[in-house]
Amino acid sequence: MTPFEYIIVLISIILGMGITEILSGIGAIISRWEKIKLYWPHSVLVLLVFIFHFQEWWVIFELRNYPSWRLPVFLFTTLYPVNLYILAKILFPIKWSNKGTDLKLFYYDHCRRIFIFIFSLAILSILDNLFLHGIPFPKQIPQIILALICSVIIFSRSKLAWVHHAVVALLFVATIVTFIVEWDMFLLRE
Repeated sequence: MTPFEYIIVLISIILGMGITEILSGIGAIISRWEKIKLYWPHSVLVLLVFIFHFQEWWVIFELRNYPSWRLPVFLFTTLYPVNLYILAKILFPIKWSNKGTDLKLFYYDHCRRIFIFIFSLAILSILDNLFLHGIPFPKQIPQIILALICSVIIFSRSKLAWVHHAVVALLFVATIVTFIVEWDMFLLRE
């Protein structure tokens, strides 16, 4: 067993737990369909966080030849999946009301926390790219922009619907553009 095979097991478990949270949340929505008021920014964030789990699992394979696995490197590498798991957990109510759940109200009650974790993902991505992948800071404009956009929501505490609609739409478009522009990055090679 290689060091990478050893460490990827725990990372896969953490990512699997996050995927389970999202699928459980979607299942809870479907089972209460008549009592749920959906809100499209919330739904798009659920979809994006779901995709980010798979993206992280896919991209982590690039570290298969990382030369020096030490505990601090491993702990740092697990921070991104742990943040994804927590983000998946806070995207859904802990208790679902028998009277019904308005996901628009839920979203605005929890949006600051959600964007703090998205901001953390952007910062972790920048640090990971710098220290583990050797990607210089100036080549990380998308991650920097993401961090700045999240900062606006976090620090302004904005609850203006158009701001949230714009930010979530921008995150969605940025994700799609990244998949198109970085198409070859998502190719697994030996």
